[in-house]
Amino acid sequence: MEPAGTVDVIVAGTGPAGLTAALAAAHAGFSVHLIGPGVNDADRRTTALMAPALHFLESLGILGELESEAAALRSMRIVDATRRLIRSPVVTFHASEIGEPFFGLNIPNRHLNAVLWRAVAGHPGIDWHETFVERWDPSTDRVRAILPDGKSLSASLAIAADGRLSPAREAAGISTYTHPYPQSALVLNFTHTRPHGSISTEFHTETGPFTQVPLPGDRSSLVWVVRPETADELMTLDDAALSRRAEERMQSMLGRVTVEPGRQIYPLSATLPRRFAKDRIALVGEAAHVFPPIGAQGLNLGVRDIQQLVEIASQHRSDPGSASALAAYDRSRRPDILARTGAVGLLNQSLLSNLLPAQILRSAGLSILGGFAPLRALFMREGLKPGSGLAALGATLRAGLEPRARTY
Repeated sequence: MEPAGTVDVIVAGTGPAGLTAALAAAHAGFSVHLIGPGVNDADRRTTALMAPALHFLESLGILGELESEAAALRSMRIVDATRRLIRSPVVTFHASEIGEPFFGLNIPNRHLNAVLWRAVAGHPGIDWHETFVERWDPSTDRVRAILPDGKSLSASLAIAADGRLSPAREAAGISTYTHPYPQSALVLNFTHTRPHGSISTEFHTETGPFTQVPLPGDRSSLVWVVRPETADELMTLDDAALSRRAEERMQSMLGRVTVEPGRQIYPLSATLPRRFAKDRIALVGEAAHVFPPIGAQGLNLGVRDIQQLVEIASQHRSDPGSASALAAYDRSRRPDILARTGAVGLLNQSLLSNLLPAQILRSAGLSILGGFAPLRALFMREGLKPGSGLAALGATLRAGLEPRARTY
């Protein structure tokens, strides 16, 4: 007989990744303990969720609510705003080039968290404990989470969605490689006098990307990556002065800019675990990967973690945290995570590097993308869903090789 507090899955963490993981596991028929504080309603950031992640959230029944405060991303543009000798051309990606109405939706985190919270709170298969895990006790047959009041919760599988410093990851004995960057991200929202046209623009600068992402109406979110001392300086400016600096940096592209209250700073780093599951604990979200905010990859990668983990757990329903299930999860996620973190890291390093070869390679790569439509389509599809670009290219090549009927 199993002790009280025993379920199929424990989820640690109540950010977007943890809430999504709990909802997905419960939707798949697993009983779930969710452990973590109430949702963060002070997060001023936004999250650009791409189409595959949106399709997954639609399967969980929450996409309709998310759309009410989201803005579509129909085009994505890269602008070289450096003052270096070798500069890249402007490259614009249009979702229509690959037959999609949009790449994704930009959603305020407060709204995303609120929608997820309502779905989780209303699901009968989820028992939410609004506290933290005091101690983890993984064993061969179960994993236990000990709460501050001494209560013990037990499950076959624990999903660690508890962030970049993940206590669950540490309890599993999974070591990490961490690389701090000499960068911080200033995050804020702003209004503008010209319409954004559903276009997101990423200005590449010597200190990192300056990324504008549409919000509903004549509003956008901004992630401004600079040196830590510059971020501190920008934080001390009043709204009018910061608005002028932001407008100058984006070359008055959106007309007059007015910064909204609520700016925040986030130091940047990269973290990669040596493995993605061990001792009945599987890592998702920032417990599994941390990298700079380039190319809208963060939570989209986390959603793919959750999707594949729940699929594999469902295939091992009698024991979703077994060694064979966790080994399958590690194998399935490793190529995607390593490829995404590597690509983002290389691009970020190329922005920071003053070496001429790095500038030439970045400029050449963007020039080829901008001038060669098939490669651009491949890049866009791969950005949305790993393998989809190569699959589409293979289908095109096969179609080109098929014999055609003769006409007389």
